[in-house]
Amino acid sequence: MKIDASLMFDPVRNGAMAAELEALGFDGVYSFEGRHDPFMSLASTAATTNEMDLMTSVAIAFVRNPMSLAYLANDLQLMSNGRFILGLGTQVRAHVERRFSMPWSKPAARMRETVQAVRAIWGSWNSGERLAFEGEFYIHNLMPPTFSPGENPHGAPPIYVAGVGPLMTQVAAEVGDGYFVHPFHTEESFERLSRPALARGLEISGRASGDFTVSAQVVTAVGETEEALQQALFSARSQIAFYASTPAYRPVLEVHGWEDLQPELQAMSRDNQWLKMAGLINDEMLHAFAVTGSVEQVAEQLVARCAGRMDRISPVIYQPDTEQLGLMVSALKKALQ
Repeated sequence: MKIDASLMFDPVRNGAMAAELEALGFDGVYSFEGRHDPFMSLASTAATTNEMDLMTSVAIAFVRNPMSLAYLANDLQLMSNGRFILGLGTQVRAHVERRFSMPWSKPAARMRETVQAVRAIWGSWNSGERLAFEGEFYIHNLMPPTFSPGENPHGAPPIYVAGVGPLMTQVAAEVGDGYFVHPFHTEESFERLSRPALARGLEISGRASGDFTVSAQVVTAVGETEEALQQALFSARSQIAFYASTPAYRPVLEVHGWEDLQPELQAMSRDNQWLKMAGLINDEMLHAFAVTGSVEQVAEQLVARCAGRMDRISPVIYQPDTEQLGLMVSALKKALQ
């Protein structure tokens, strides 16, 4: 398994952070669609790293169009000398429509077509053949030589798709090179929801599981002292509560019979009761979603949970420092031996 880490800062500071993470032994770093553009951070990390993979995990597909995604990914593939992975996700309808003012419809079908369109654009650039993509959501049929970057010497970057529900997960395996497992998952939800959907998608695409990468982010609470651990546990509970308030993630709760929690948390989020929401995540829920304890304990739990299921893992550590991350990657590599 490869071990990845999150870039937590802004594009100015993330370049230095990525260099430190590479020196510590991480195999990859990922940016996400948060307070900063995910592509900008990776542009800075491409110049400060030499070997690690650079991923968007994730960039929101529907707030961009396939042409803009194709240009961004192609440029980052060039800048990183072939180390870029384009990770795409949907976000939820409210954010796409109300935060970004972009259209939302048929998310699984739109994601499938987005990936197909991006690949068609790359194919046109690499082959010089006429661009002729026409789908339900996107039409791309104009590419004069002036606007084509031509063949990428490093080839096209892989595309990973993130998903929670079975339909989006199936699409990831149909058209993607990999699947990002959302942090809001449990071992049971992965086995009952994700794995069968991935199998259906791979069957449709005519590929074996060995031709496909599964990358999981796992919520962790790490602390070497009781005080530090309690702070980390509260952060983990808060993040789980935030995810559980989202209607689109309700199927994960349904696997465990916890679906009644979702509307209650959603109502609390609308009333800005963010601190109180963590109190609804009991110990059973916490340990279903997260791994907790000292660095060594968390590393052992992560390997036990992910070995044989995942090809890449990323421990989601809230407010980490470089020393703690170094201890984590060392402990994980030791546990994997």
